[in-house]
Amino acid sequence: MIDERIKSALELVSTATLTTVLLKKGLRKTWMKGPKPLVLQDKRIVGPAFTLRFVPAREDLATPESWSSPRSTRGAIEDMPAGCIAVVDAMGITDAGIFGDILCARMKKRNVAALVTDGVVRDGTGVIETGLPVWCDGVAAPPSVAGLTFVGWQEPIGCGGVAVYPDDVIVLDRDGAVLIPKALVADVTAAAVEQERLETWIMGEVEKGAALPGLYPPNAETKARYEAEMKKGS
Repeated sequence: MIDERIKSALELVSTATLTTVLLKKGLRKTWMKGPKPLVLQDKRIVGPAFTLRFVPAREDLATPESWSSPRSTRGAIEDMPAGCIAVVDAMGITDAGIFGDILCARMKKRNVAALVTDGVVRDGTGVIETGLPVWCDGVAAPPSVAGLTFVGWQEPIGCGGVAVYPDDVIVLDRDGAVLIPKALVADVTAAAVEQERLETWIMGEVEKGAALPGLYPPNAETKARYEAEMKKGS
C-alpha cells in the first residue's frame, strides 16, 4: 500500500503537474490514452495499481462459461485489496464492455478505489449508480467475451500506451490517469509538491500583471525572488 503521507500529498497534485515532473525525469509515457472519467469526480484519487489483462477473443475460450472459471474477472475481483485501483488492459477495444454493474458493485463493496481501462464498460447507468469511480473510453452493450479473452491479473500490462506493473501508483483526476513508477514515488511526489507551490506563486505574479518571459519558466532572478518570498512566509 501507499504511505498515507505520500497519498495525501498526491491528492493535492494535478495529473498535469505530475506529467511535467515525470517528463523532467525522462518518462514520457505516463498518461494513459483513452481512459476518461465516466462521471466527473470532485476529488483526486490515488492508489496502487492492481492489474488485469485481456487478449483478443478466441472462440473456444471467450465464452459465457468462462465467467465461472477460477481464472476469471470474478476471481480477480476477489483478490483486489481495499484502496487499490484496478487497471485493465483491454487493448483499446471499444465494442465489448469489460465489466458491468454487478462486477463494479462488488468492487465497490470491496472498497476498491477506482477502475481504469483503455476499453469500455457496459450497463453504463448501472455502473454509475454503484458509485465506483470509473475511467474508461466509453460504454458498449456487448459483453467482454464478444471481443476479448480474460487471461490473468497482477502481472505487467499495457493500458492506454503505458506500461503498468502491479503496485505502481496511479493518480486520477479530470485530466485522466497518470502512472508513477513504484520506485520513483517518493522522489516524484516531493518534486511535484514543490512544482505546484512554485506554479501557485507564478499564477499570483501573472494576476498582478507580470509578463511571462523570465517568469514561466523562471530565470535565476525569479527563482531567487520566489525562494526569498517563501522563506519570508515560512
